[in-house]
Amino acid sequence: MSNVKTYEIPVDLKQLITSNQAFHYRIVPVAKEEGVLKLKTDNQDIKGLQNELTIILGCPVDIALETKEEIQSYLTFNYRKTTVSSSEKLQYEDQFLQKLIATAKDFGSSDIHMEPYEKLCRVRFRLDGKLKEQYTISNTEYPQLVNQIKIQSGLDISQKRLAQDGRITFKEGTDEFDIRVSTMPTLYGEKIVLRLLNRNTQEVSLNDLGFTEEEIEEYREAIKKPQGIILISGPTGSGKTTTLYATLKELNKETTNILTIEDPIEYTLQGINQVQLREDIEFDFPAALRAFLRQDPDIIMVGEIRDDRTAGMAIKAALTGHLVLSTIHTNSAWATISRLIDMKVPAFLLANTIAMSIAQRLVRQLCPHCKTKKHAETRDFPQGFEIPKKMEQHYVAVGCNHCYHTGYMGRKAIYEILPITKELETAIRHNELQIDAYIEKRKINTLQDNAIRMVADGETSVEEVYALLADN
Repeated sequence: MSNVKTYEIPVDLKQLITSNQAFHYRIVPVAKEEGVLKLKTDNQDIKGLQNELTIILGCPVDIALETKEEIQSYLTFNYRKTTVSSSEKLQYEDQFLQKLIATAKDFGSSDIHMEPYEKLCRVRFRLDGKLKEQYTISNTEYPQLVNQIKIQSGLDISQKRLAQDGRITFKEGTDEFDIRVSTMPTLYGEKIVLRLLNRNTQEVSLNDLGFTEEEIEEYREAIKKPQGIILISGPTGSGKTTTLYATLKELNKETTNILTIEDPIEYTLQGINQVQLREDIEFDFPAALRAFLRQDPDIIMVGEIRDDRTAGMAIKAALTGHLVLSTIHTNSAWATISRLIDMKVPAFLLANTIAMSIAQRLVRQLCPHCKTKKHAETRDFPQGFEIPKKMEQHYVAVGCNHCYHTGYMGRKAIYEILPITKELETAIRHNELQIDAYIEKRKINTLQDNAIRMVADGETSVEEVYALLADN
């Protein structure tokens, strides 16, 4: 029997790895079992290589370390080495980036975070509002990936000390969407965030968002008014922009002139005149609003009321016969009133112009495949929170393959809708800002009411809405 070692790889396995991939990554295939491709390499960074090849090859990989001599023998015997040019090297990085974005999209991720540290770079996906680590990249490979992203988004690859912003149009087959790129210098290199702007958001209607039947009826009555201001409040990432876009889509008619001023424009809407904020040339929200009023608008959308000047111009636009939609950062629908008064909007003007105030939050929904029932106990809820008498049980998050082991699948908006009635107009005019009795009398559902309803219905967990329940 011959003791000569053979380095021949079966043809079916050899075809799974291209010659360029084999030499570039120093890998050879040895088996494929139950969908897992087993490889050998002389690359010491097994974990980084495994993460990268899982994306590049589109299947799970299991990698074992081998000597340089053995790997070289396998490569020489089975693959023909070609000279790898700089353009081919970029193709590897481009392929990895393409696969990374496609994977994030398939997961339903809204953002990809790439963060360099002393020994590696970690890649995290934001899934249903929470970050989850998915991959790590070696520090030797990361700078090339940064350059690739900068090239595609039109950024300066030589500038590493200042933050930059760009945009990529991602195409895969018939699928196409935009990606907002942000770079920022950190201690060990540039951190990059890719915001995946799902164009399907343009197709979302008000019926899809999470309004109750009563709430959506009240909201639609408010947006039918020819003038006044409607404000949506909530923290960053609470879905305010999606609500505004769904509203504009419903209001968008041939007979209506709609103008928006945004920073940035996240989605393009056919039939609506969208304007990008340019503070570098002093084209800010107040300047844009002044220009808008000379453009014969019916409806004006202001991305955000940030300061006194913007608040004053928005109120002026509403007073002069326009419907104004905007967002503001407050914790509740009624807190918006105090915030605008703090911004030096006279109470009597505010009372005459504000038509409706809305607060909203995005709440993660429990995965229907793995959520688990639990007996309701006082210790599960915030101190002082009174558990509804009918709530004997609730559900908790567990985690499974369907939800990528997060315990949640998708998100839903909850709202606090406050139409400004004659009674509230009087309260605003006289600076009477305590309206608890009014809310109770009118049976207005607060954010807390809608949060506990979702818990009782098994849609979400106590943990997910704990902060809202604690806000007594």
